Amino acid sequence: MKIGFLIIDMQTVHLEGMDKKAIDRACEYINYVSDKLRSKGQMVVHIQDIEGISESNKDVYQTIASIDREETDVVVTKEFSNAFWNTELEQVLKDQGIELLILAGTAAEHCVLFTYNGAVERGFRPVILQNGILSSNSDAVTSLYRDRNVVSYPVVPYLIHE
Repeated sequence: MKIGFLIIDMQTVHLEGMDKKAIDRACEYINYVSDKLRSKGQMVVHIQDIEGISESNKDVYQTIASIDREETDVVVTKEFSNAFWNTELEQVLKDQGIELLILAGTAAEHCVLFTYNGAVERGFRPVILQNGILSSNSDAVTSLYRDRNVVSYPVVPYLIHE
């Protein structure tokens, strides 16, 4: 099974004001899953929101340094909450034969949720990485776990037959 891992909006501009311990914890889970998937040739995609970016503020739109990024990773930029809307994401995933999508990042009630729904609408099988999503509203994380499919990090090695 081909897996795509979408790391959504882990950028300084979107994480300002959030609990640093929560961010560090999410980064640990995200980096673990990224490493496992990369080791088996699976796809890691960094989604970057560029809405509002300008020459003077482009530094805060970079992915935070705590998120590991490799040359083989794909970067998709977006201007809407749903990372599939008006981007090349769907075609990139289909070109690689991706079936299962694991989603992580911020914000649970916005970009993660809307991208999850966009994946369903396009025939992908999305799951949320438990402990890999963030929000300034803890109820949003709880709600997403309750209402959507969730996968825990120890399952990933089984998915890739490690």
